[in-house]
Amino acid sequence: MSDKLLTLEEVCKILDKSPATIKRYARENLLSSHQDGDELTFPEGEVMRYLDFSKRLG
Repeated sequence: MSDKLLTLEEVCKILDKSPATIKRYARENLLSSHQDGDELTFPEGEVMRYLDFSKRLG
């Protein structure tokens, strides 16, 4: 898995979700995230794992 961190905007595009939804996923620990000041970032491997999981669910 990659150690690259993705921005909120990048995650929104990958998962095709709104920023509010992605922030809720982070708040509810559905996606791992890192808060650095005002910037919220997400580990790329975690985002791809979630994408794969959501595709399997349908």
